[in-house]
Amino acid sequence: MAILIGAEIYRHSTYGRQHPLRVPRVSTVIDLARALGWLPPDRYRTSPRAKPEALAVWHHSDYLAALQVGEGMEHPTPEMLSRFHLGTLSNPVFPEMFRRPATGAGGMFLAAELVAEGGVVQVPGAGTHHGLPDRANGFCYLNDCVLGMLALRRLGVRRIAYVDIDAHHCDGVQHAFAGDPDALLISTHEEGRWPFTGTLDDDGGGNCLNLPVPRGFNDTEMRAVLEDLILPALQAFRPEAIILQCGADAVEEDPLARLSLSNNAHMEVAAALRPLAPRYIVTGGGGYNPWTVGRCWTAVWSVLSGQEVPEHLPDDAQTILRDLSWRGGARPLPAPHILTTLRDPPREGPVRPVIRERLAVLRGR
Repeated sequence: MAILIGAEIYRHSTYGRQHPLRVPRVSTVIDLARALGWLPPDRYRTSPRAKPEALAVWHHSDYLAALQVGEGMEHPTPEMLSRFHLGTLSNPVFPEMFRRPATGAGGMFLAAELVAEGGVVQVPGAGTHHGLPDRANGFCYLNDCVLGMLALRRLGVRRIAYVDIDAHHCDGVQHAFAGDPDALLISTHEEGRWPFTGTLDDDGGGNCLNLPVPRGFNDTEMRAVLEDLILPALQAFRPEAIILQCGADAVEEDPLARLSLSNNAHMEVAAALRPLAPRYIVTGGGGYNPWTVGRCWTAVWSVLSGQEVPEHLPDDAQTILRDLSWRGGARPLPAPHILTTLRDPPREGPVRPVIRERLAVLRGR
């Protein structure tokens, strides 16, 4: 039975009015899943908040202390800004600056325990794949993906595959596990986009498959990547556990990327990876359009929990989507179908030669 881990902290905290993470995300997933009847009490767990001692398995203790102190500040100290990158435009100081990411990390710790003997867990509040041991990086204060992998290791799970379909490269996870023969890292991400890492020739010491993709990356191309690269690599690696970082910023309507996936692609990847390991954890990640990110991760939950997606959403679910907003800015309102459906229209297209060429390079390793 699949389990979803969430928490109410995501409903009430925000990175600030000017930040892309001012929009609701996890709370929308929980609300939509409940409105659809997909989240009975036995399938839901409230995420605990990880304690600094547990986070210190990878993060530096002085950085963790700065995160906690910073929660009570309006402005960062010069050291917090220069040494820990706290108080920047990307990584602002805000009232839940420690508690919110520590909840995501606690969700991954709990997920590791829940799948220790086998199982499927979704943690939409996790997926902060840019976090570094000693500083914030790219909206990520902690790296709950790394912490979840280390938690699996402590529980005796050695061979772990990490697959990342976020629009941005998983630089923090690669920093942690590059060269580890018992970890396989596969990342698809938009080329030429921050953090400008994960080039095609970057193998991370032999265990990383990085596929930068061009603008307009479509569902057909994602399927080709899944069938020609991801699935063969996982089958050869034979992981004991798989973590899928399911960032929704690769969906066409997202404002922080220029890829053109529909949420069908995320559903297809989530379904295809499930039978390849006895332990399966699916996280959130990027996603900055309040309508499409909530719909995407709820659609992924339908796959993991074995639910049939209705052609039209019930009234209660439509109301949840209609009540969303950008919470500032002049972004366009969603297309009408986004307010009434969960599954996007497919965005198929040609598989461009550059995709086939890069897949051939990676298959040759």
